[in-house]
This record gives sequence, C-alpha cells and structure tokens, in this order.
Amino acid sequence: MKKLNTILYILILSFLITGCADVSPNAIDCVNESSYGFFGGLWHGLISIFSFIGSLFMDDVAVYAYNNNGAWYDFGFLLGIGAFASSATK
Repeated sequence: MKKLNTILYILILSFLITGCADVSPNAIDCVNESSYGFFGGLWHGLISIFSFIGSLFMDDVAVYAYNNNGAWYDFGFLLGIGAFASSATK
C-alpha cells in the first residue's frame, strides 16, 4: 500500500508540474512575447522529464522553448537537466 501511495503522489506531482510546460507554437506569439534566458532554460531543464511526459499526451506542451535567446538558454537548459539527473541518481 505504501508503494501505491508513493506512485500516486509522483503521478499527481508530475501532472502539476507539467502545467508549467506550456508552449506557443504560433510564430507570431514567439516574436511578440519576451524570450527565455538563462533562468528560463534552467527551469525548463529541471522540469524537462515532466514536460516530456506531458508532451506525449498533449500537443501544446513542449520540452524546449521556441522563443529562447540562444546560448544562455541552452546553457541553463543543460544545467537544469544535469541537476535533475544528478539528484535522481542519489
């Protein structure tokens, strides 16, 4: 029963976190909205696994932001993925 509760809590948490992973595929919205920088990339890297799970079931969720500012976003994204991966192995 304890294992079932743990799995249930993980599923609920993953659905709550994927709510932050919205994407705007419309090119006009990407031009008009502000671009994501280092901290946006860091956050997207941290929630990337939840974004990936959400993207399997919903078309408006993506793992990577369309309107990013380039190298700083990429650097933050990789640090976020690395931080998430290193915390998952302990």
